[in-house]
Amino acid sequence: MRHFGIILIIGLTVFIACTSTNQKNDKQDNKQKLSGNLIIFHAGSLSVPIHEITDAFKRENPDVNIMLEAAGSVECARKITELNKPCDVLASADYTVIDKLLIPDFADWNIKFAANEMAIVYSEKSKRSNEINKDNWYNILLDANVQIGRADPNADPCGYRAVLVSQLAESFYKQTGLSEKLLKKDEQNMRPKEVDLLALLETGNVDYIFLYRSVAVQHKLKFIELPDEINLKNPAFSNLYKTATVEINGKKPGEKITQKGEPMVYGITIPKNVANKPVALAFVKFLLTKEKGMEILQTLGQPSVIPSSTASFDKLPVELKSFAKP
Repeated sequence: MRHFGIILIIGLTVFIACTSTNQKNDKQDNKQKLSGNLIIFHAGSLSVPIHEITDAFKRENPDVNIMLEAAGSVECARKITELNKPCDVLASADYTVIDKLLIPDFADWNIKFAANEMAIVYSEKSKRSNEINKDNWYNILLDANVQIGRADPNADPCGYRAVLVSQLAESFYKQTGLSEKLLKKDEQNMRPKEVDLLALLETGNVDYIFLYRSVAVQHKLKFIELPDEINLKNPAFSNLYKTATVEINGKKPGEKITQKGEPMVYGITIPKNVANKPVALAFVKFLLTKEKGMEILQTLGQPSVIPSSTASFDKLPVELKSFAKP
C-alpha cells in the first residue's frame, strides 16, 4: 500500500504538471489566434485616443500589426467608396457619415460610441486672447488683424460643423449676416482636417480655430466654451440644431447631401471589404468596452454614449450587440 500511495502521488504530480502546461499552451494559442494586419481609418480628432487604445490593444495582442490612417471622416469614407482602399475598421467623427456614405453598399452596421462639442480654440500667442470670452468671441474673430481657421466641410465633419455653429451663433446672438462674414473671412486658412489646423495655431499663422473641445483638451490648448444652443453638444437642443444646414459633396461626383445640425456623436463600423475580420471585431469590442477603450476616451475628453440606438441593430455581429440598442 505504501508503494501504491507513492506511485499515486507521483501520478497526480505528473497529471497536474501536464494540465498546467496544457493550460499555458491553450492561453498562448488563444493569443496567437489574433494576428496579421489591422488597418484603421479614423477621424483626425481621434488621433490621440486611438493611439493610446491601439497601444493597449497591442499589449494584449502582440501578433497584430496595426496601421493607422487619420483623415477627415468624409475623406476616410471616400477612400473606401471611391478608391476601394483596404480598411478593417472605420471610426468617424460623425456617425451619419457612415449611414449616408457607407451603408448599405460598403458597410452593414454602425455603432455610436462617443460625444464631443465644438469650441473656439486658441493659444497664448493668439491676438486679443486676454479679452476673448463667450460673449464677444465672434467680434474678435472678425477683427481684420486676427486670422481664423477651419476645416474643409467637404472633407471633414469638423468643417461642416463650423458652418453649422456659425449659423446657430447668428441666430443666438441676433447678429444678421454673422455666419457669412465668419465663413468668408480667411478662407485661405481652410484645411482638409481639423488636426491640420493645429500646426497653423502652434506656429502663430492663425489665432483662432473652430475645433472640437476634446482636441483642445488633449493638446492643452485654451478654448472658449460656447453656449449649448451653439456647440452641438446638448441633445435637449436637437430641434434647434436642425435649423442649421449645410450642403456637402455626396457619394457621386456632382451629388450633394444636406447636412443638418444635430448633437455630435461618433460612429464606428467594419466595412464589407474587411481583410482581417476576427481582429477587426476584437478591436472594436476592445474599444467599446467600458474598462478599456472607452475609459481612455473618457479620460481624453470624450464621454461615452454607449449604448445608443442604431437603425442597423439587426445587422450587428453578435459580439457587439451589447454595445447598442434597437
